[in-house]
Amino acid sequence: MKTPHVVVVMGVAGTGKTTVGPLLAARFGVPYAEGDDFHPQANIVKMSAGTPLTDADRLPWLDAIADWAHGRAGLGGVVSCSALKRSYRDRLRAAAPGVVFLHLTGGRALIEDRMSRRRGHFMPTALLDSQFATLQPLEADEAGVAVDVTGGPEGITERAYAALEALPQPTP
Repeated sequence: MKTPHVVVVMGVAGTGKTTVGPLLAARFGVPYAEGDDFHPQANIVKMSAGTPLTDADRLPWLDAIADWAHGRAGLGGVVSCSALKRSYRDRLRAAAPGVVFLHLTGGRALIEDRMSRRRGHFMPTALLDSQFATLQPLEADEAGVAVDVTGGPEGITERAYAALEALPQPTP
């Protein structure tokens, strides 16, 4: 890309944001930031206990991610963030107007299977239904692309890279 985008890799838990994000960042030659690292400890405790976060719980987390994205404007970067609701994406865009979204999509059965096999993550499979219930897919007026997560990480990353490359360049 001539002027790299800041890409927010979004989707429900278990879609592969943490796997695809670093691969995509490497493909673009930009830094990657893990969205989970921006959560306050209270959020991690709440999710670990199987309690879904409220919008109020998410605001400091979203603002921290937005600050990171704002700091990468014009430089490019990739950050993972579920960004399940349009209002969350609007908040990120307000702070970093050039962000684009990569929505990783997949069927519930596939995502649940992937979540059940991962180890050491605080997000339990029990919260998957609340994630799907909260999800508002990208709308036509939102800068971004949706990519299905069927297949391996490298194939998903290449499809995502091609789709993102086809987007218009950000305005400086």
